[in-house]
Amino acid sequence: MAALLAGLLALGLTPARGAELATADDTARFLAGLPPRSDSPLAALTNDASWLQHTRVFNAIFEREDQVTLSKVRAFAAAHLTSPHDTMFYMFSGPDFLYATSFFPQASTYVLAGLEPVGNIPQLTTLSRGTVDQTLHNLESSLSTILNLSFFRTKDLQTQLNEGPVFGTLPVLYVFLARTGKTIQEASFVSLDAAGNFIAPSDTSATGGGKPNAESITQGVRIVFSDGDGRMHTLFYFSTNLANDGVKRSGFLAFCEKLGPADSFLKSASYLMFSGNFAKVRSFLLDHSTTVLQDDSGIPLAYFESKGWRLQPFGHYLGPISIFPRAYQPAMAALFRDAAPLDFGIGYRWRRNESNLLLAERAAPQVGAVAVNAPLTNTADATMQIPVGSDNAPAWAKLHPRHVETISRLPPQPPPPPPIRGFLGFFGFRDY
Repeated sequence: MAALLAGLLALGLTPARGAELATADDTARFLAGLPPRSDSPLAALTNDASWLQHTRVFNAIFEREDQVTLSKVRAFAAAHLTSPHDTMFYMFSGPDFLYATSFFPQASTYVLAGLEPVGNIPQLTTLSRGTVDQTLHNLESSLSTILNLSFFRTKDLQTQLNEGPVFGTLPVLYVFLARTGKTIQEASFVSLDAAGNFIAPSDTSATGGGKPNAESITQGVRIVFSDGDGRMHTLFYFSTNLANDGVKRSGFLAFCEKLGPADSFLKSASYLMFSGNFAKVRSFLLDHSTTVLQDDSGIPLAYFESKGWRLQPFGHYLGPISIFPRAYQPAMAALFRDAAPLDFGIGYRWRRNESNLLLAERAAPQVGAVAVNAPLTNTADATMQIPVGSDNAPAWAKLHPRHVETISRLPPQPPPPPPIRGFLGFFGFRDY
């Protein structure tokens, strides 16, 4: 009973006031321009002209996005991602649940990570109408880039996701959950210790409401939601620094390791893993993923070739956009000469006939072959890496002739930290 009461207080939702508060699902639907339940405290706000206009805007842009891109993404997933796993990793994602669920709809656990703060959504009925209107406008502006170009633009988000009492990634996650037909069951802040374990909130008093543990380096949110088939899924978003120094002490990768083998997705990742500054997260993904789907801004091709993966290219490789000139990969140009077509645009080169995706699937070793990768386990095992082009590499590590084979009210969080600037940190979700 004490644990239940503490959990309710941690969500800022006391038993006495629970009936007065809008549910997390109603809040998500309202922000997404979809009607909440008729008995929701938010129902009265849906008569405002500003919300009705917001609904028209979101209806139009999400319908267009589904017709032009997302329906084709789902078709691609059904055709090529045929052995999904329970866990899906999406590093450098920001709040991009939209593409996570479109490519990997069967995952039971989604783990997203970026530098942007989790943020907060206070009870909207406690805000002035002008503040609510501004919140809706900020969401429209924040989502315009990803819905038109398929990625978030750092400079825009630094302003749009940090304005007003409704801020951070949480409202964007709510919109994407509602607009993809999910029903939010519950949500809570989470904090990790250095070993990747959850830390209890440091304040569960009735007046304080609850907040992430002050000793935690890595803070996030956990959202449990159901899909149209009634299955329960869990979405984690962690605000964390994925550079080597950050993940060394954050506990984030230790948490991910506990989830077992996963499918991973990388898009518009600023070519960060081309740098030694992000070697730890790069190695983690290669060691703990059974499938990696990415555009050319993710893991460099050479790291797949040296570790025994089957690679299948889709679309056209035209090289990086002009602000990343040193990220050109001649081997990618060769690999993509006979690539299968891609009928949608994605990534920095978002136009349909300029985009690329690389599907990397872990290859099973032949009998008697040298093990390039240690078996996937939940603990870090030593691996032997064979240099690219080595005569000792097994046949399956070489090129194939054609393709290398229930937040109702979340407590406030501290203001977001300033961006950490460094290698290629211009166009990603936030400057690294």
